[in-house]
Amino acid sequence: MDLSVVIPVKNEAGNIAPLVGEIAAALQGVDYEIVYVDDGSDDGTAAEIAALRRDMANLVLVRHRQSCGQSAAIRSGVKAARGAWIATLDGDGQNDPADIPELWRLAQAAPPRPPLLLAGRRAQRRDSWSKRAASRVANAVRRLLLHDDTPDTGCGLKLMPRELFLELPYFDHMHRFLPALVLRAGGVVRSVPVNHRPRARGTSKYGILDRLAVGVTDLFGVMWLRRRGSRPALIDDG
Repeated sequence: MDLSVVIPVKNEAGNIAPLVGEIAAALQGVDYEIVYVDDGSDDGTAAEIAALRRDMANLVLVRHRQSCGQSAAIRSGVKAARGAWIATLDGDGQNDPADIPELWRLAQAAPPRPPLLLAGRRAQRRDSWSKRAASRVANAVRRLLLHDDTPDTGCGLKLMPRELFLELPYFDHMHRFLPALVLRAGGVVRSVPVNHRPRARGTSKYGILDRLAVGVTDLFGVMWLRRRGSRPALIDDG
């Protein structure tokens, strides 16, 4: 299998079927699967995915007994995935699946080494003013301290080799620092403009203050990881 689309969700009933339909339309001709990770939902999210699975052999459901957070959900989805490449997508419908084919084209045209992370950059973000302002500040501080040269690490739409993701150090909230972690592992990061849409159904699970509180601690942790990282140069004896 070529591509696994990993989607972490919590209480997104009503958003599942529309998003699955958009992914199917966008990825015609690609050997793909959709891996939903239900992170402890207490609404009809899991039932909605299970109902769709009856008619879709390439739809996979992974369930967490209790909520463990977005990074844990992504990791569970990647571990369950069968594709050589992983596309991550937010489950609220704000990422546009129509952008995946362009990321896929760029990935197929790239050399196998060094490993590549394609990171979506929301060209026109459709969020509240307060969220956009907080994101601009956070991105500026992160780029200054981590030198990851990525303008929008918060975009949920990313594409990378499965093997690359599984080699990265895991910790809670790691999904916010994937570019810095990929660079630490000797990979290459490329930002690609993508569409961003307003949320049509449901409510956001994240607030500005809770993201800021954990983000500061994690930022210094990633700085420590980068300083302690080393990449041995291997000798090829043929």
